[in-house]
Amino acid sequence: MTSLAFLLFSGPEDFAGAGMWIFLSISAFSLFGIFIPTVTWIDKQHKEREAFYKAETIRRVAEASGEGAKAALELLQQQSRLERQRKREGMKIGGIICIAVGAALSLLIYFNHGGGFGVGFMPAFIGAALLVYVYLLAAPLE
Repeated sequence: MTSLAFLLFSGPEDFAGAGMWIFLSISAFSLFGIFIPTVTWIDKQHKEREAFYKAETIRRVAEASGEGAKAALELLQQQSRLERQRKREGMKIGGIICIAVGAALSLLIYFNHGGGFGVGFMPAFIGAALLVYVYLLAAPLE
């Protein structure tokens, strides 16, 4: 088996490097033609199943009693609030990470090249914009 691999990767001068092209074409087809579509399909199926179960649970709670409609409405409001809070926390973490990456990039470029450290300001400003939005511009959570 290894002799076949050596033959593909280091063959005669006419086919020099052909093994690498065959390997790359098969791996690219496997990644973009099989793996990514399969993972996307599985993720969509999972989200669809979650939405169905959530809707079914809310329907059953609403049909259970007179107070069920109020309970279902409170459940929806609480889920919406938790989702907004989770997104906001993610934006906070993303802003802090962007600022840290910008500072590290500025220091790296400054110490290696002596100038051009302003490149690190781009991710830092993106992180600052995320934090400004979260803390100052976003609507407050109820």
